[in-house]
This record gives sequence, structure tokens and C-alpha cells, in this order.
Amino acid sequence: MFFASDNAGPAHPKVMEALVAANTGYAMGYGADPIMETVRAQIRDVFEAPEAAVYLIINGTAANSVLLASMTQPWQTVFCTECAHIHEDECNAPEFYTQAKLTLVPTANGKMTPDALRAKILGEENRGVHGPQRGPLSITQVTEKGTIYTLDEIQALTATAREFDMQTHLDGARFANALTALGCSPADMTWKAGVDTVSFGGTKNGAVGVEACVIFNPEIAWEFELRRKRGGHLLSKHRYLSAQMQAYLEDDLWLDMARSANARCAQLATGLRKHNAAKILFEPQANMIFFQMPRREHKRVLDCGAVYYVMNGDPETGDPEEPLIGRLVCDWSMTEAGVNQFLDLLNG
Repeated sequence: MFFASDNAGPAHPKVMEALVAANTGYAMGYGADPIMETVRAQIRDVFEAPEAAVYLIINGTAANSVLLASMTQPWQTVFCTECAHIHEDECNAPEFYTQAKLTLVPTANGKMTPDALRAKILGEENRGVHGPQRGPLSITQVTEKGTIYTLDEIQALTATAREFDMQTHLDGARFANALTALGCSPADMTWKAGVDTVSFGGTKNGAVGVEACVIFNPEIAWEFELRRKRGGHLLSKHRYLSAQMQAYLEDDLWLDMARSANARCAQLATGLRKHNAAKILFEPQANMIFFQMPRREHKRVLDCGAVYYVMNGDPETGDPEEPLIGRLVCDWSMTEAGVNQFLDLLNG
């Protein structure tokens, strides 16, 4: 009954086997290992982008920050939602790497709209040398509320950005979960929709720790390499990143794991809707649910061994009837039995 985060789940056995297999003999470092050549070809094939620049990095914060730094000047501002991971959960790492500021766009259900984005864009670059200049747009897919942008919504946002000569970055820590939910291709959700760079996540979906930085705009590729090195994120024993990503992509393992996580989340949502005291706050579309129920109910299920985050209060102390918000996240390894155990407890 562990629903705290998909980061907390185990790595897939095939990923672990690939790491063990890579741990034999010698291989050139810093991305010159032969496995990386295979990975680069795999990702270019997945994204239908034979000219894409592909690099690996160990975690999502670094992927987002180094990509955005390669797209942003220090006097610019990055546009993102008020609940974006780069704003709420990365300890100002994007600001540290870009030396720029973030401009927060209001959301509905975790998603920004073109009108809200345009209003924020028009609020910048109108004070000459005295104010921030417009930098890139960053979209989170899956959003931090568990919702998903449709292809039309992504296209509308990138089109709005292009009106102002702005590039677009996509934070895809849960890229596979969004992709399988939409039933589209990676190309459809990225460069065909106007996206310039992607943080292509593996860590939350069964890897030990690896993200791919996919760059469709070749003009910034060299700058990314320099910034990755300068920022301390070019691993010397790079083959252990390459091996993870190779196994992750082999035989569509990454898609199978995301489908499993999404299916368990759908099962969880169905059960939650049957609980009189629980209210789902955002329509769950991938592998994450936000729900509200009284403190006494949170305390009861947590005391019985369920593990998840309560987002806005202490489940132990306070009015037992006060509604608190919980977050449930399913990873690839969550089983039907695990979900049923939680639902039985909830309804017990």
C-alpha cells in the first residue's frame, strides 16, 4: 500500500540486469561508451527525429535545469505554471542554472491556457532595459495535479510561445504515463506539437536514475554539453546511465510499465469514488490522484499501514472532521492486490 511516490518504487529487474551486464570490463567514459551509441539511435527512432541531439543525465531536476539554461539568458524569464515542478520542487535549481527568474502562469486543474500564458507574456519585455526579457515556456506533462495536456492544448501553448519568438521545453518526468494515456506517438506530443526540448523521464518509471535530454533545436546542443559539464552532471562512468536507458527502451518496456501504473491508478480511482467521505479533486488521467477526506479517515488508514502524502496538514493533530488533501501515486510495480488492500482498508 505504498502510494507516496513513483520515485519510491523498485527499478525493473531488466534495468538491474542491464546494469550488471554493463559492469564488465572497460568502456570509455563521459558518454563515449558503445551503449550510448545504441541509446542515441533508440531515442531518435522513438521520437522519429533522426537529427535530434540526445544526452543522458541522472535526475529530473538536472535535466530540466540544464536544458532550460541552454535556452535562457540570465536577463530573461521562464514561463511555467504556478504548480510546475520546476517552481515547487526543485529548490530554485532552474534559477540557479539559468540565472533567470520564473514567471508563474495561473492554472485550472494544473494546466495553463493560451490566454493565461499570453497575458503573462504581455506583462514582460515592456520595460526596456529595466525589466525581464521573455525567455522560454516550460510545460509539465503529466502535470503536478495528475492531469494531462491534450495534443491540441500543447500545440496551442507552443503556438502562443512562437508568436513571441519563444522556445518551449517539456518536463516529461512522467512522459510515458502521459503518452500511453493519450495513445499518441512521442513525436506527436513533442516536436510535431512545437516543442523544442524534452526532459524524457526514466527514474519515476522503473529506472534507477536516468533521464534523457532530447533537443530538437540543434543550435543549443553544444551549449547544453558545456553546461552539463560545467554543472557537474557529465558522469565519468556514463555507461551505467546508458545501460539503464537501453533496457528501459528495449521491447517497449517503458510503455508497458507506464500502462501498468496508469491501470492501477484507474483501479484506485474507481474504488475511491465508492467511498462516501473521499472526494477526488482532479480527474485522474495518468498515475496520480489528489483526493480529500476528513483527517480522521487519513489517520485511520495511515495508522493501518498505508503510505501516502497528506499535502496540507498534519493527519495526527487537529479537528478530526477537517478535510485534508492526500496524494496517491502508482508506480509500475503496484499490483491489483495492493490497490485492493488499500481500498478494503479505506472502506473497512
